[in-house]
Amino acid sequence: MKTYISAWPPLEPPRPFPRALCVLGSTGSIGTNAMKVVEAHPELFRVTALAAGRNVRLLAEQAARHRPGWLSVADPDSAEALAGLLPAGYRPEILSGPKGAEALAGLDEADLVLSSIVGAAGFLPTLAAARAGKTIALANKESLVLGGALIRRACRQSNALILPVDSEHNAIFQALVGHGRDEEIKGLILTASGGPFLGRDRSFLDQVGPAQALNHPNWSMGAKISVDSATLMNKGLEVIEACHLYGLDPDRVKVVVHPQSIVHSLVEYVDGSQLAHLGLPDMRIPIAFCLCFPRRVALGLRPLDLAEVGSLSFERPDLALFPCLGLAMEALRAGPSQPVVLNAANEVAVDLFLRERIRFRGIAEVISSALARHRPQAVDSAEDILALDRQTRREISARH
Repeated sequence: MKTYISAWPPLEPPRPFPRALCVLGSTGSIGTNAMKVVEAHPELFRVTALAAGRNVRLLAEQAARHRPGWLSVADPDSAEALAGLLPAGYRPEILSGPKGAEALAGLDEADLVLSSIVGAAGFLPTLAAARAGKTIALANKESLVLGGALIRRACRQSNALILPVDSEHNAIFQALVGHGRDEEIKGLILTASGGPFLGRDRSFLDQVGPAQALNHPNWSMGAKISVDSATLMNKGLEVIEACHLYGLDPDRVKVVVHPQSIVHSLVEYVDGSQLAHLGLPDMRIPIAFCLCFPRRVALGLRPLDLAEVGSLSFERPDLALFPCLGLAMEALRAGPSQPVVLNAANEVAVDLFLRERIRFRGIAEVISSALARHRPQAVDSAEDILALDRQTRREISARH
């Protein structure tokens, strides 16, 4: 299988232990879970750098425990506040602004970069890590949605190694290791929980608000990804990500709804068999798999008890009721500029919904309208991608 995950399948450790770790997005859901993994196995890691947004209090606590030499925050005011919260005698280099996370991603002192900044803001830091030849534990799917071809090219040139953190792509990765020859693989099957509104009808969806959309039945996640899960846009973005990660065309990637969130995705082989990855819905499992690859480590989690779970069910997604998944798949086929518009429109629409400026079903309407207005164009560079991202956001904001 042709993929920019180098040395496929990578059976040797990408870096020796202890690994010098840079965490981009350390105060978010993925970042805080990653720090739990690090603290459970301190002998395997040396925290070199931490980047966050404006949650300086939590970042200061993380930094005080691990004493990295480099920190980055969203702006100069946050940097000043952070400096005042650090212990006496500990004076790391503190950067700020968008360039700060990029600088940390390419540090010579770091060999393993966890990319978990939410949304399009994670694109440039991920690209910087790829250009610097890092091992990248990738949790920012938007990086590949916006610039999959660009990042693939950077990884080929630098021999960077990407290990997928998303539970679905991590499941596929595990099912492919040792079975990854292209002629053996028929396709990939991504599982979706269905979110909090599975089984509801159109009239119900017309009335839901942010609190209901954020109440995911299985996963504890940040606000943006929780809403994406409710609309099924999260699965649409993951289809795009999977095609870039594993070098497949869209027709070889399918989605099934699996409400129990126990089967985290499957690989279908040409002999008719399917290999699935099963586990409890806890992000520490895929995070630890990537950070410690190829080792598996104990995480202190309760074991999966299939008898306790009982039945596992699967169904096809309802694209009429949840059109965001279909919009993402259409954008992928039409690309390469359409996925950039799709992602920007979705991020703006989710923000509008969380601020109660539009209804839940209005998210898909905003995205559909933006895609309909867009005229395909070349996006051959990071500058092209970001210019289109900004233009899309401006146009939508002007309408709302």
